[in-house]
Amino acid sequence: MTASLASNAPSKTLPRTAGILLHPTSLPSRGGIGDLGPAAYQFLEFLVQAKQGLWQVLPLGPGGGASNPYSAISAFAGEPALISAERLVEHGWLAAERLAALPAEVTSHVQYDVVRDVKLPLLREAAGNFLTAIAGDARSAADAKQRFASFCANAFWLEDYALFEALRNRHQQACWCDWPEDLAHRKPAALEQARRELADDISIVRVLQFFFFEQWSALRQACNARGVRLAGDIAIFVNYDSADVWANPEIFRLDKNLAMEVISGVPPDAFTEDGQRWGHPLYRWDVLKERGPHGYDWWVQRVRWAASLCDYIRLDHFRGFAQFWEIPAEDKTAKNGKWVDGPGADLFHAIRLELGELPFFAEDLGVITPDVEELRNGLGLPGMKVLQFGFGDAGSHQYLPHRYVENCIVYTGTHDNDTVAGWWQNGISEWDRPHVQALLGEPEDGIPWAMIRAAQASVAMLAVAPIQDVLGLGSEARMNVPGVAEGNFQWRLQPGMLQWEHVQKLAQLAEVTDRLPQALSARPTEEYCA
Repeated sequence: MTASLASNAPSKTLPRTAGILLHPTSLPSRGGIGDLGPAAYQFLEFLVQAKQGLWQVLPLGPGGGASNPYSAISAFAGEPALISAERLVEHGWLAAERLAALPAEVTSHVQYDVVRDVKLPLLREAAGNFLTAIAGDARSAADAKQRFASFCANAFWLEDYALFEALRNRHQQACWCDWPEDLAHRKPAALEQARRELADDISIVRVLQFFFFEQWSALRQACNARGVRLAGDIAIFVNYDSADVWANPEIFRLDKNLAMEVISGVPPDAFTEDGQRWGHPLYRWDVLKERGPHGYDWWVQRVRWAASLCDYIRLDHFRGFAQFWEIPAEDKTAKNGKWVDGPGADLFHAIRLELGELPFFAEDLGVITPDVEELRNGLGLPGMKVLQFGFGDAGSHQYLPHRYVENCIVYTGTHDNDTVAGWWQNGISEWDRPHVQALLGEPEDGIPWAMIRAAQASVAMLAVAPIQDVLGLGSEARMNVPGVAEGNFQWRLQPGMLQWEHVQKLAQLAEVTDRLPQALSARPTEEYCA
């Protein structure tokens, strides 16, 4: 470990501010899923009026039909389902009357059948209209044509992803390992033939990515203009069935038949007797170290791309950069794994040489060993504190406010936790309940708001609450249950849930805890759209 790296590669300075965790899929948009359209801007207005300086999201990558944003089919591409059809109408790529095809009702959970059967075909229709428009000589499309050409210059990931997605569609979403051998092994003649045969579909995929990143960039600009920073999320591992593994098999632990030799996970603990078998392929860090001007070229590209999209980046499973749990691929549990050294500070040194200061904060939860702390501190990265974890034996007290240092981020809970209300009702032991009450009291507005106040009153530079805790929602609003394969990442905010009282309480709390966004000074009004 290189503890002295902190002076050479500082983390981006964190402002003292408060923020909200809400993934875009949870927004109350039409079409079965939240997106980057009107509901996103209404939520931004809520953040501004509530004097919140941070909007944190989960990974934005395409799920390939699955709901878990941590298992995307690309580490670079965006989720097409997040594209706003309303924004496409505004730009002229979709006729206004076509919006009637999208259900206007906002259900309590994402409707993936509606997304698959209605929304995505509509987006592909808009992409076709776009291609027709830029193929002509109309002056009105000249600017869009130029912007699209500029976007397509991101060929380092876009071309492989577009071909991968087109081939997935051709093979009924089958894993690339089940495609014909010459395609799975990326034989040049087979790839060239596929590019010719699937040229139209590949063009559609490129346009959908263009739509996504234009809409995301517009939202980020709007956020920054109003004093709100965006925090994104990088999952350390990628899916085996992904464009990244298919296009770069040499940087992953695959055998000569391109099957995984070893996979990711975590060892058994007090909660999981068999450990967790995540199933991602592991990196050949030795190979990556030798690639690029400073090494680790694929990771440098990944971080550069992510840093262009967000103001801060949460590094998921940070301990995996120090040591990761390596499981034989044929094992059905994680019991027989072993700890293996990761790239450590060497990776971050390469990123620093390319990108300068690091826009990271570390997800350093769970069983954290001294080598992980040494790596985090050596890099000068903020770590995470979760209030729900602070009650129990004395070893848990590191998550309580009196143990914090300034350079950290505190959460009432994360996407992997139950909501605070659900935790208080069903998840906390009777032994711990009086300890929570001793610290937080028995407030009239409930334990969730007591937790929010404790977080924001702490010395932590950032204090973040899931929107479910602001609303005091129970376990029915939980985002994810780790280790459970189905039904996760589907909860949605309902129209009218956000009320003026939430704006007032958050704004007043931001004022009294010195967490006002620097660009904001005016008092809130009731003009935001709930």
